[in-house]
Amino acid sequence: MGGLLLASLADGVLIGIVYGLAAMGLTLIFGVMNVVNLAHGPIIALGMFGVYLLFMTFGINPLLGVLIVAPLALLGGAVIYLVAVHRVITAPHLSSLMSTYSVNMIIIGLGTVAFTTTFRNVDYSLGTFSLGPINVTGNRVVAAGIALLATALLYLFLYRTRPGKSIRAVANNRPAAELMGIPSTRMLALAFGIGTMLAAVAGGLLAMSLPFTILSGGTYELKSFVIVVLGGLGNPLGALVGGIILGVIEGIAPVFMKASWTPVLEFGLFIVILLFLPNGLFGAKK
Repeated sequence: MGGLLLASLADGVLIGIVYGLAAMGLTLIFGVMNVVNLAHGPIIALGMFGVYLLFMTFGINPLLGVLIVAPLALLGGAVIYLVAVHRVITAPHLSSLMSTYSVNMIIIGLGTVAFTTTFRNVDYSLGTFSLGPINVTGNRVVAAGIALLATALLYLFLYRTRPGKSIRAVANNRPAAELMGIPSTRMLALAFGIGTMLAAVAGGLLAMSLPFTILSGGTYELKSFVIVVLGGLGNPLGALVGGIILGVIEGIAPVFMKASWTPVLEFGLFIVILLFLPNGLFGAKK
């Protein structure tokens, strides 16, 4: 029992780190431009299919596939912002919700036509890592490591580079940033692209461990919302911690109860946080 619990805990932490990376994309976009991106889930699914197609069609290692998917997602996110979000960013929230939801439906519709809803999986294994009684798959260890590296790079970008500081300036006070000569539209497009890239990279990492369809993104989008509320809207570090918490719940809950109860616990926690800590465990941050 003890060994199983430790293994489940370790597995939950590893997958939770990747969940946190996915949620960072959602919380970054909200924190910078106050937009809830309802296309987040399908973008995660596109990341999954990007890595899958590169592996199955060209034999490209999935880890390298993630690196290829990342810049494509960055560019795609910037295009989505300029086409679907920019004109409604100052409109009532319902306008941006409907705009990103439209992108959601377009991606799902085209994806269903192109890929159907048959489950796919990336048949790639990095073996198993053992530490005493704990055995975890190499895929999840490497995926968690890449997610942590991406988190560190995001922090360095936002706090140590000029474009990152410009994004934060636009997030805090867009008119003042524009008066200082910061191109706000370009920075917002970059921020949306980065948020999209994080989601797609997380999707690619998840595809190395879990089966998926074009509709799988919806599940991970819901998880991302729970994580964002846990960690605090607009707080990337909070998203990482929230992801680990959610992953741990998913990992250890089936040890004590039927796996079907896991979503009940997750969304029950979501409601409790909303009721008693509406700003999340770490509070909102830009």
